[in-house]
Amino acid sequence: MDTMTSPTTHTSSPAVPLAVYVLAAGILAMTTSEFAVAGLMPQLAEGLGTGIEQIGYLVTVFAVAMTVGGPALTVALLRVPPKTALLTIFAVFLVGNVIAALASSYPVMVVARIISGVASQAFFGIGVSLSARLVDERVRGRASGVAMSGLMLGTLLGLPLATFVGGRFGWQAAFWAISGLTLLAAALTIRYVRNPAASAAPEAARPSIREELAVLRRPQFVLALVSSTLIIGATFSAFSFLTPVLTGITGFSQNLVPLLLLAYGAATLVGNTIVARLADRHTISTLLTGTGLNAVFLTGFALFTDVPPLALAFVLGIGLAGVTMNPAMAVRVQRAGSTAPLVNTIHASFITLGVILGSAIGSALIPAHGLRAPMVLGVVLAVLALLTILPALTSRYLRDGSRPDTEPARATV
Repeated sequence: MDTMTSPTTHTSSPAVPLAVYVLAAGILAMTTSEFAVAGLMPQLAEGLGTGIEQIGYLVTVFAVAMTVGGPALTVALLRVPPKTALLTIFAVFLVGNVIAALASSYPVMVVARIISGVASQAFFGIGVSLSARLVDERVRGRASGVAMSGLMLGTLLGLPLATFVGGRFGWQAAFWAISGLTLLAAALTIRYVRNPAASAAPEAARPSIREELAVLRRPQFVLALVSSTLIIGATFSAFSFLTPVLTGITGFSQNLVPLLLLAYGAATLVGNTIVARLADRHTISTLLTGTGLNAVFLTGFALFTDVPPLALAFVLGIGLAGVTMNPAMAVRVQRAGSTAPLVNTIHASFITLGVILGSAIGSALIPAHGLRAPMVLGVVLAVLALLTILPALTSRYLRDGSRPDTEPARATV
């Protein structure tokens, strides 16, 4: 990946400082909370006195809060030093999870998910922006991969752990565990994350919100946002309903679900590692290959849901080639736009819009068409994603990382 760099090319150790790994820990906490509902659907439905479809909408509510509220919180924190911004977000996120742990009704849980969703999106945007600015620009894909490994670890460890704790001690205990993880991530942030030198720049030297939003006029940037929405939407069409599908159609026992989710998470971690290595030098080809494979895996899962060995194989394939496109998606957006926090938060909002499409439309399809319908939806979204990636092949800058004549201005928090 680094063959185009000078003799001073960094190895992974010096190129990615410890602070980026700490940012990954924060994303792990956020992701565990976001995905916990998917692993606790039966328990939440029983505890809150509602149906699986309504619990599916809790995924949607979280995603809507991320999409709408995340950028607003990011704007409010733009003039705050990054470390202070992250700690503020941790505090808001903690409040949301404590409310979730204490919730005794569906409306209260909705409020809790809104608060947590707003904080999660802002952390993602500011955290990914900071990880890109802490390393050499030639290894931003690797740094983004490290930061986003928190997302993969959330599915590998956080989600199965929340599912296990919720199944063993009650769903409330899962949110208390997430609250504890949040406090740990905040403590690590206090200890190891520092404000980058650029954050000390004079206020006048920092880009205005209007300047940061100017990238929305660039067609390749808008296409990159749409691609991210469709890629994630395709994946979440299946992922949001894995637990009820694997138990209700495939026939796995509820006790086996945490292990199945652990296997899925392991696949996402492997996929993220591979994509992070390819993202800088082969951005578009990686996106095309991964999204194409995901379409194949989603098709297989939809066709063979009731055949346990095949269903499991296709689920692992979805884990390998679904959300793992995040590092390549981030590099594409940063090259077409910039590394600004607001730009990255907008990208995160479009990613979350994919979660909304997958979970909300999937939930709406289930009553009339059954639990297989969301997988079919995923196939459609994946094919549409491929169509929005293809135009990037005309841009050498986006395709192979070569420098354009005019590069977007460096952005700071």
